Amino acid sequence: MADTPEDLSYTKDHEWVRVKVNEATVGITAHAQDQLGDVVYVELPKVGDKFESSEPFGSVESVKAVSEIYMPVSGTVIEVNETLNDSPELVNEDPYGDGWMIRIKIDNPAQVDALLTSIEYDDYIKEEAAE
Repeated sequence: MADTPEDLSYTKDHEWVRVKVNEATVGITAHAQDQLGDVVYVELPKVGDKFESSEPFGSVESVKAVSEIYMPVSGTVIEVNETLNDSPELVNEDPYGDGWMIRIKIDNPAQVDALLTSIEYDDYIKEEAAE
């Protein structure tokens, strides 16, 4: 899986996190968007909304299905990618760049340590595919 950036952390629910000090940008992985197919709608929370780790914070609707998106770590939403309202296809085109979903203020930075590295995430995808 060459498209798993090494500078990010990952969840088994296929979200990624880019941490900068006590803030993080969150999106779904290239693997997740590939499984979903063409994304046609993204439902995201409002700035100020607070979520616990593993709690759903939004959903992605594709031509195949609607899937919830889960918080990788506990935190408060400080920015939402409003561009996705008009251009949800950015999730498919650039999942680790312009297709980001929310930015959060992290409640407990130690939670990031429990997330997967790019290598662990790639191994997890391989295990899932083998089942």
